[in-house]
Amino acid sequence: MAIQRLTPAELKVRLDAGEKLVLLDVREPGEVAVCVVAGSKAIPLGELTRRVGELDPSAATVCICHHGVRSANAASTLERLGFAQLYNLTGGIDRWANDVDPTLRRY
Repeated sequence: MAIQRLTPAELKVRLDAGEKLVLLDVREPGEVAVCVVAGSKAIPLGELTRRVGELDPSAATVCICHHGVRSANAASTLERLGFAQLYNLTGGIDRWANDVDPTLRRY
């Protein structure tokens, strides 16, 4: 299964419907301290391969970063490691803040 793109609006609909998704935030700790999508698990991209055991390869996983570039890299890494259901949040948390939750701080 190829990595799929998911817009913030699409992700919100799926979360509101109760779909079980792992939200993997691959930004650095200082970025996560500014704002976060509620329920996300934070693992910086540089630590992902070392900490991959903290994730379930059978779970649908949405990779999140600031604008969508690091999360695309994270999704590719996870795909190589055998994860089957992967999504990249297009526009990252910046677009999430714009389209879904304008109360989030932006940077």
